[in-house]
Amino acid sequence: MPEMTDAPVAFDSEKFRQLTRAQWEAAAEAWDRWAPLLARWLGPATEAMLDMAAVGPGARVLDVAAGAGEQTLAAARRVGAKGYVLATDISPAILRFALRAARQAGLTQVETLELDGERHDTLPEASFDAAISRVGLIYFPDQQRALAGIRRALKRGGRFAAVVYSTPEKNPFFSQPVGIIRRRAQLPPPLPGQPGPFSLGHALPVPADLPPSREPPRLSPSYRLLSASAAGRTPRRRAARRGLRTAPRSRRSTIRCSRRSSSMRAIARKPSRA
Repeated sequence: MPEMTDAPVAFDSEKFRQLTRAQWEAAAEAWDRWAPLLARWLGPATEAMLDMAAVGPGARVLDVAAGAGEQTLAAARRVGAKGYVLATDISPAILRFALRAARQAGLTQVETLELDGERHDTLPEASFDAAISRVGLIYFPDQQRALAGIRRALKRGGRFAAVVYSTPEKNPFFSQPVGIIRRRAQLPPPLPGQPGPFSLGHALPVPADLPPSREPPRLSPSYRLLSASAAGRTPRRRAARRGLRTAPRSRRSTIRCSRRSSSMRAIARKPSRA
């Protein structure tokens, strides 16, 4: 008689979304109180993200999974009174804090919208010059769908940049306590392809016809910076429209920054010429 083994529990993405929303609703007030600490901790990575997304005066910016909005305010200051920043998040409670902070800072060009990270395809097409996401993309169950929606919302040549955690060994402040909790609770780590803090910690391939537009900046070993631009809708670039996980055509099409930092990797794509 064959040995019986327990089948792995199927990942329930809808349950994950509901749990994520409930957790952020409960944590919103505390996360808002930690805003000054987050600004100091993530400040350099945030500025690099805004640079790579080319956020500047008059730009229309989409901030995905904005949370309490510290990076939203940074983007709003860059775009100025003639620009516009839309902060989206799955939690309406945390967005209320983001909007309050914007109004207290006199940034009337900021608006908020409760929206699942994978539903940006519901926004008007080609309506933003840039999109950003700070430590949010990693928690989306279907990252490809999220990226496709973000791309749809970008104008031709628009840029998207995201800050994500790198690998567990580069983030002991995070991975060690989480590891203890998992062992105590007898919880398995996320499987490959499932959302989690290190789900985008390894290098992603970039199509060879979208070469890097600039050298990636130096960042803390804890982070990776991802950047891409909305390519033209041609057959050669159809795969790129679906997100960042596209097969490279040559070894040169994967950009690694180990020559500058052994622990940080970045991906950049050259903007298309309309």
